[in-house]
Amino acid sequence: MTIKEIQDAIVDEFSMFDDWMQRYEYMIELGKSLPLIDEKYKTDDNLIKGCQSKVWVHAALDGDKLVFTADSDAIITKGIIAILIRAFSGQSPKAIMEADTAFIDEIGLKEHLSPTRANGLVSMIKQLKMYAIAYQTQLN
Repeated sequence: MTIKEIQDAIVDEFSMFDDWMQRYEYMIELGKSLPLIDEKYKTDDNLIKGCQSKVWVHAALDGDKLVFTADSDAIITKGIIAILIRAFSGQSPKAIMEADTAFIDEIGLKEHLSPTRANGLVSMIKQLKMYAIAYQTQLN
């Protein structure tokens, strides 16, 4: 599936819920299914700066695809990074770099987060794209 197809599926899933409490519960469930980062990658180098909670993200190339694993010490934040990893993991660095993130606004995520969590969300997206840029230069 392309990033856009995955994002559309996420938007569809979130549209099934009537209120934000249900959406938060769903995000928590997504966080529980997150491919967990190996403990050896829970280092300061893999911490996302700008997040209120601790969020670790590790990226590795699998062939020409970038695969992300992550963890967080906060359940909502874990759900947020799970959504982003679902959208971007297993895609080419070039596709990740060029990907639109409007789906975040479509599900209304940013407007339902506290300002510090919204800033963290932006930092997470930025970090995933930075990994993509770094790995794309390795592929060239």
